[in-house]
Amino acid sequence: MIAKLTGLLDDTGPDWAVIDVNGVGYLVHCSARTLVHLGIRGDKVVVHTEMQVSETDQRLIGFTSAAERNWFRLLTAVQGVGSKVALAILSVLTTEELQRACAGGDSAMVARANGVGPKLATRIVNELKEKAGGMPVAPGSPGIAASDAASPAGSSSADAVSALQNLGFKPAIASTAVAQAVGELGEDAGLNDLVRVALKKAAG
Repeated sequence: MIAKLTGLLDDTGPDWAVIDVNGVGYLVHCSARTLVHLGIRGDKVVVHTEMQVSETDQRLIGFTSAAERNWFRLLTAVQGVGSKVALAILSVLTTEELQRACAGGDSAMVARANGVGPKLATRIVNELKEKAGGMPVAPGSPGIAASDAASPAGSSSADAVSALQNLGFKPAIASTAVAQAVGELGEDAGLNDLVRVALKKAAG
């Protein structure tokens, strides 16, 4: 099992890169975000990898961090999500954004990826909701709380209302519950805390 490659970036395409490791070129399939991160031809790169083997194919999938690889594994464990769809999701969302979307029940955010319809996005969010909270974020990246603190309070509130509506609460109930949560936690509260408290308010 190849878990990591350290070498030179030899070539890239729309969804792949060739990593030259001591004269051996490894073809690695990547998300658009990973390809941008790798840089330009000739750069020294470190790529975390996952090998996928099927009856008709075997391929290496490449990631910029172990956290991204962990999310890929979680995504592909969901029924209907293959490597292509998982990479499409990781192309449009950072691991922190994906973590927030799953923890907050924001299927619309996941549905931004190519090839992901509303039904599949909802299934992904529902199946990964419990696991999202325990996932580590990428080293050197801001955590959930830091990311939320950087966004305007209004957007966190709006995201929290959207999350509650995605969970089946009516708009009026969701808005009221989030407003009560903001009153209790303060305007600087992060999305996860808002959703957690608002859920209790709405359910109560």
